[in-house]
Amino acid sequence: MLRLLTVLALAFAVPAGAEPLATTLFGAVTTPTSGPATPIGDYSRGCAGGNLELPETGPTWQAVRLSRDRNWGNPETIAFLEDLSQFAARLPGSKGLYIGDIGQPRGGPMNSGHASHQIGLDADIWYLPPKSVTLSRAQREAISANVVRTADQTRVNQNFTPETAALLKAAASDPRVDRIFVAAAVKLAMCKTAQSSDTHWLQKIRPWFGHEDHFHVRLVCPPGATECQTQTPSVATLSKGGNGCDESLNWWVTTYLDELKHPPKPKPNPNPQPKPRTTRTYILSDLPAKCANLLAAK
Repeated sequence: MLRLLTVLALAFAVPAGAEPLATTLFGAVTTPTSGPATPIGDYSRGCAGGNLELPETGPTWQAVRLSRDRNWGNPETIAFLEDLSQFAARLPGSKGLYIGDIGQPRGGPMNSGHASHQIGLDADIWYLPPKSVTLSRAQREAISANVVRTADQTRVNQNFTPETAALLKAAASDPRVDRIFVAAAVKLAMCKTAQSSDTHWLQKIRPWFGHEDHFHVRLVCPPGATECQTQTPSVATLSKGGNGCDESLNWWVTTYLDELKHPPKPKPNPNPQPKPRTTRTYILSDLPAKCANLLAAK
């Protein structure tokens, strides 16, 4: 009841005629809903009922940055992370996994860091192989993940090891996984070293900016999750060999990087239109209708 009153107070603590941001409302909730797991909407516009909390410490993992309270996810996500951590713990030089953001207790938009991670089916895994899974809360706030690409973003560096590649392959080979976002240099490296007879799993490894020190795993909608919106297959699925190891991959380390260094000058617009709302500026009515009920539930 106290949490519901807090959410309601936030909803009314805005100027007349304005609606509170969804990031504020979902960020204020510290408990999940009871009942079955229910991912609602899509990965970047939705919410999640029945999330579970990944225990802060397990035999082969630790959740990091606990101050964010983002170690909540769908039961399928929690089970996947625990399973993958057991595989990681068998790799040389690793005690398991350091796991970053999953999602908030009831999912929804976050006020920093992510456009996705809203329905409990996304998780960030650090490239830093744990030498200990007994770090204190303070230590988990202070450590940093390993960057695995060079400063020019075109190649992997010494932090990307055969064990890193094995971990990514294991994650991508899991049928629960839809796709994994990595730095483009990582995808390039894996395309070069993968055996030609065994590359079907590589189509799940997708280049995306902002993933130089962690990889982002996205699970498929679980069976029976009728409110969950699965992503459509990407071009990589339909490209040569179906693994994304084609000329389109080079765009990330050629044209894309050049555009970052030399962005085109914006052209004057005589008829500017209001900018559409984004994850940071969504209000509750921008999300699926059932998210309002989920937010207000005990």
